Amino acid sequence: MSSSDIFIGETIGTAVLVLLGAGVCAAVTLKRSKAKDAGWLAITFGWGFAVLTAAYIAGSVSGAHLNPAVTIGLAIEGGTPWSDVPLYLVSQLFGAMIGAVLVWVAYYGHFQAHLTDPELVEKHVSGPELKATAGPVGPGPVGGVFFTAPEIRNAVQNMATEIIGTAVLVLAILTQGLNDKGNGLGALGALITALVVVSIGLSLGGPTGYAINPVRDLGPRIVHALLPLPNKGGSDWSYAWIPVAGPLIGGALAGGLYNLAFT
Repeated sequence: MSSSDIFIGETIGTAVLVLLGAGVCAAVTLKRSKAKDAGWLAITFGWGFAVLTAAYIAGSVSGAHLNPAVTIGLAIEGGTPWSDVPLYLVSQLFGAMIGAVLVWVAYYGHFQAHLTDPELVEKHVSGPELKATAGPVGPGPVGGVFFTAPEIRNAVQNMATEIIGTAVLVLAILTQGLNDKGNGLGALGALITALVVVSIGLSLGGPTGYAINPVRDLGPRIVHALLPLPNKGGSDWSYAWIPVAGPLIGGALAGGLYNLAFT
């Protein structure tokens, strides 16, 4: 697999993943969206179908890792050369940022309507978390479109949730036996993995919003910080390390467990 294959496949695949995944979050969140308030089931299935679509597009090009935790797990398992890991990670982050920008483009009018709605702006600006500060802290009114945030802020629990969820995801991918040449997902593997993502969202997504993918969270968070969105609030950088470190640890643990138990 050439460097250009990895870069093109992972960039396009991860862009599609975030476009459709963050897209369903936008659809459920933003004012005047036809899917407004569709709920958690819509989000979990939306992300599952996002994985399926992205993996189908990128699978034959780069193996469709689409996730640094998957890449790390595959490298520990032995299916991906460690020399390829940096290119996978950079391509995935770049693709995630592109996908987040495309969500903003697709929902541009809805972002403007949502973030300039007097009731929503007043609710955010007058929130108790802002009273002792000079500016917004934590996720703003559309933060959840771009990145995850816990319902209960407890670093140990939040980290554990991300580690456990990601370990399940990566272990499921490794045990498919479809990664002989470093490929994270094959045709059938894409469907299985999409269903695993839905399962994780339904069962383990409640505490943190289940990032289970460092670039899925970090790339859109960077874009949120840079976009000219009115009244968008903070990008919650104090929490940002958990959905990066947790999935990476979970992916590494899954790779080690696979080698210990299945080889």
